Amino acid sequence: MSDTVAMSNLMDRIYRRQRHLYDSTRKYYLLGRDRLIERLSPPPGGRVLEIGCGTARNLVAAAGAYPQAQFYGIDISPAMLETAGAKVAREGLSPRIRLACADATRFDPALLFGVPGFSRIFLSYSLSMIPEWRLALGQALTWVQPGGELHIVDFGGQEELPRWFRRGLRTWLAQFHVDPRDGLEAAFAAFDGGTLLAFERPYRGYAQYGVFRRD
Repeated sequence: MSDTVAMSNLMDRIYRRQRHLYDSTRKYYLLGRDRLIERLSPPPGGRVLEIGCGTARNLVAAAGAYPQAQFYGIDISPAMLETAGAKVAREGLSPRIRLACADATRFDPALLFGVPGFSRIFLSYSLSMIPEWRLALGQALTWVQPGGELHIVDFGGQEELPRWFRRGLRTWLAQFHVDPRDGLEAAFAAFDGGTLLAFERPYRGYAQYGVFRRD
């Protein structure tokens, strides 16, 4: 069994039931998602990709905020994409939001969507669930067009929070195969061909938010 198939099966097992309650529960601890959407600011006619789109909650919100842009989402879980597709259809956004099943570490937008790249790519609390997260980061940057931006929000190091909270949070997250990426800022800084515009640790380090612009 390939790594992609194994990961797809794992995500389906985790979210087959959770997906029906995902949006109502995650709003309490996936902090910073709406702030990321507010800061995307894609250009008129721009294409925006979410990697690890889950239920399409973020894509629907972003499509409402930026009616001049086209949106795309990939996820490795067919179960999540089933929920996402239903949500997009209910909102009447099928003409503006396209979804596909794909591995974040190896995908080609030309094959999936017939487009060469994106003016904005974002990952919202998905990088911490991708075992080969550095490959996913590099793949995302590959498909950001010149002048475009990659935005990431995810769990941070919780460095300004009590030690007991940090230990408890990480133990709980591990049950869902979530591992905060403490090396994210260094990984961003190591990439050539662009500029790290921002790297923040809001909510006392509970989250981390980075923006990288391609030259």
